[in-house]
Amino acid sequence: MEKLGVVLDGYESVEVVPSLFVLMGNFCSRPCNLAFNSFEELRLQFGKLGEMIASRTRLKEHSRFLFIPGPDDAGPSKALPRCALPKYLIEELQKHIPNAIFVSNPCRVKFYTQEIVFFRQDLLYRMRRSCLIPPTTEETSDPFEHLVATITHQSHLCPLPLTVQPIIWNYDHCLRLYPTPDMIVLADKSEQKAFKYTGITCFNPGSFANDSTFAAYRPCTKEVELSALES
Repeated sequence: MEKLGVVLDGYESVEVVPSLFVLMGNFCSRPCNLAFNSFEELRLQFGKLGEMIASRTRLKEHSRFLFIPGPDDAGPSKALPRCALPKYLIEELQKHIPNAIFVSNPCRVKFYTQEIVFFRQDLLYRMRRSCLIPPTTEETSDPFEHLVATITHQSHLCPLPLTVQPIIWNYDHCLRLYPTPDMIVLADKSEQKAFKYTGITCFNPGSFANDSTFAAYRPCTKEVELSALES
């Protein structure tokens, strides 16, 4: 959380603060499964996060904070799409940040004329593990670029068998990439990358918890700035 404070301090001091901060899970270092028994502590930590954000008055007043659950966060099941974080966990945070927004995973955000899709899933690893035939290296050998091309051609965020990744069938449309968005954020624990394919900007901001990486996006120019804190 100290590293996040450094990032917030940096944006607090700029002339024009960002319109939106997107924080994507996992929000706990341990999976919130049936063996997890520290929900009260997790609730308190969310409260501390709210206090930390609220102490940056410019960000609290002028920025929005969007929270997207990760694959190991608390929820009714592992099936996609994942619902928003439980109200019990976020009540303390909302006392400090009333305009915090808690959404499903994936989610689609409209910023003026642009549509941005956010998806938090360790998709690259799971796609490579489920791959029967290795992708061709004629055009590129970069696994992330192959991933972007695959989901773009499939028009679906998670083209995996249901035995590998269950999907709530009535909400499968939430995973579809039609109409085509302007940008796709594939948040993954793998190395941060950015790739533009068929007019779609797609990037992985990296894992802030593991290697202090994050990304900034400027909608006016559609530029992605891959960033990291110095170790």
